[in-house]
Amino acid sequence: MNAKKSASRPRRKAPFPSRQQVLDYIAENPRASGKRDIARAFHLTGEDRVALRDLLRELKAEGLLEIKPRRGGRGPGHLPSVTVIEVLDVDEDGHLVARPATWEAEVEPPRILLRPSRGGAGAALTIGDRVLARLEREAEGLYMARVIRRLDRAPKRVIGLYEIGSEGGRIRSAEKRMQKDLRLSEADAGDAKPGDLVLAEVLPSGRGPRLGLKKARVIQRLGAFDDPRAISLIALHEQGIPYVFPEQVIAEAKAAGPANEAGREDLRPLPLVTIDGADARDFDDAVYAEVDDDPKNPGGWRVLVAIADVAHYVRPDSALDREAYRRGNSVYFPDRVVPMLPEALSNGWCSLKPDEDRPCLAVWMTLDREGKKLRHRFIRGLMRSAARLTYETVQGIKDANVAAPSPVVAELIAPLYGAFAALLRERERRGTLDLDLPERQVILNPAGKVEDIRKRPRLDSHRLIEEYMIAANVAAAEELERRQRPCMYRIHEPPDPVKLAALGEVLRGFELRLPSGGTVKPKALTGLLHKVAGRPEGAIIHQMILRAQSQAIYGPRNAGHFGLALARYAHFTSPIRRYADLLVHRALTDGADDTNREETFEEAGQHISFTERRAASAERDTVDRFTAAFLAARIGETLDGTVSGVVRFGLFVTLEPTGGDGLLSVFDLPDDRYHLHPKSQTLEGLRWGRRFELGDRLRVRILEADPVSGTIRLALVEETREDQENEAEPRGERGWDPLRNDRRPSHHRTKRNKKTNKNKYDKP
Repeated sequence: MNAKKSASRPRRKAPFPSRQQVLDYIAENPRASGKRDIARAFHLTGEDRVALRDLLRELKAEGLLEIKPRRGGRGPGHLPSVTVIEVLDVDEDGHLVARPATWEAEVEPPRILLRPSRGGAGAALTIGDRVLARLEREAEGLYMARVIRRLDRAPKRVIGLYEIGSEGGRIRSAEKRMQKDLRLSEADAGDAKPGDLVLAEVLPSGRGPRLGLKKARVIQRLGAFDDPRAISLIALHEQGIPYVFPEQVIAEAKAAGPANEAGREDLRPLPLVTIDGADARDFDDAVYAEVDDDPKNPGGWRVLVAIADVAHYVRPDSALDREAYRRGNSVYFPDRVVPMLPEALSNGWCSLKPDEDRPCLAVWMTLDREGKKLRHRFIRGLMRSAARLTYETVQGIKDANVAAPSPVVAELIAPLYGAFAALLRERERRGTLDLDLPERQVILNPAGKVEDIRKRPRLDSHRLIEEYMIAANVAAAEELERRQRPCMYRIHEPPDPVKLAALGEVLRGFELRLPSGGTVKPKALTGLLHKVAGRPEGAIIHQMILRAQSQAIYGPRNAGHFGLALARYAHFTSPIRRYADLLVHRALTDGADDTNREETFEEAGQHISFTERRAASAERDTVDRFTAAFLAARIGETLDGTVSGVVRFGLFVTLEPTGGDGLLSVFDLPDDRYHLHPKSQTLEGLRWGRRFELGDRLRVRILEADPVSGTIRLALVEETREDQENEAEPRGERGWDPLRNDRRPSHHRTKRNKKTNKNKYDKP
């Protein structure tokens, strides 16, 4: 009787969880936090499950939660353990790099590296492949992926040149890795015309044998390729770099005006000057130096570095701010600049033009005779630039080759160089990594065509400004630490031991050694560079040491700067062109707000590190395309070059004097089968013994130069063939594959033991 009464008693309804209870549960149970899991955990039924669905939608809309169907919940920016990813690229170490196939979060997606696979689903993956993968989180913003199964490829988008050939329409891809053209029918060309640069989608191949070229459909006509600005346009679309400002952003920039003097220190009596390149259009830093008259600091200096007060104009969460964050930084091409801020600010109120009042954020630094900073003081000021100087002018005044534009400037040069000499002594004491990496300068004529490509000169005046900026950046990092404010550090961690070991193998080929035992210091690497100064392989050693370095990033957790041998470092001196500097400016001023929270800096650091890499890749690819355009008129000419890379399929040769890299394929090397020795970075001919290695000087002929993809194909010019003609050993069978990594010469392959089916070259 009692049992029946108990059975018929209505079940007590479970209380509906609060928002915080749901979030706490998801944080504690990331692998079991789907809608059903949550409902089961809180014993929800009926209408409460509908209410739970609405609550989860609200949390997602507020950015507190990201829900994927049947995959559970997770905090923004995190990935589930199993998801679909798309292969994007191959990094410098040969690892496939991927991203989530779908990504709706506002932050940049984490970096995904695919684990090497010798077979199965992960073998033979290429750019554009989509796979289902199991992810393991290695670090903040980094996952390792193990392929579960390969999926159908997503429609691939390609930028290329629309041409008409004997067999109809073609798209010549701008991607270096895409060797084949795409077919384009007239119906799929849209409004594009032959000679146009287009964005196209590769159409699925369908069933049956996949013979011939793949088909494509034009999505967008980008413009005529003979337009002078078409080459940089390729990189903008290829990298997804925004280059058109929204109307609201332009309107905000145009509404800016002069800053109020209230609360600012008057720096206008000081003869601050800007020193930039001759082609610079925005001037965001100015410098001044004087002898310190303090008797307690004999031989010391007082240095003032003033930076445009961009934070005064770009307020947090404004349209200007959101667009600046989206871009992350300015991008510089030979034919154009894609600025982070609209021209009304970047070339207007935030540019320190001569004889015009400008608001600034400045730092006074007192140095002793050896360049050690004794103290610093940050101020918000109002300045007036005394002159706009170029590096060449400043160097000319110093060397007494150029007359100063005014007596004020003439008197300023000596103190500037005096404080610079002290800063150099401090740099030497720290023991920094001094890489000398020549920058290619593309000279365009008024029509936008390449007139010349040359090595950009590097003067002491360049180094002077660099040292002043480094000192100011260090002061900014120290000041934020003193105030216990979040800081966007510029982080450069020590080289990875695996990369250092690989570098050591290559250096042994040049009879150089890394220090044995312990951590390699930047000063030791600089010592190696001094040893190879003036040697033919010097430039290659510089490149190898650069490739061994960790990639510099932005973030709120300090890990020091290895290259500069500094315990702390931040970017403060270029807020016109770097969002990182703008964040540091806001943190230094009293008007800092929620954007200075450390968790916000974490997301921002990941994003601006990504946009910096994106810009560097776009700039490098564009210079490559301009170089190819310049050399396209010199097909058949012979040039000197240096082997700068050794890979299985050939040699990369840096050409003189342009500095462009061309590929010398194994098919264009002397007739032989070539084997790659990865550790020593050499390519060896197995029959004739010819060896090619890093630093080799070669005479090459230009076979092809494609401005669309930026690729250059070379052939080796033999100085003499006497050695090969006098060889007594026969060449043996033809039809061998020069790409095979088989160390046995082909004429030994047929000498097999009939009983064991082996020959004397087979390992036991």
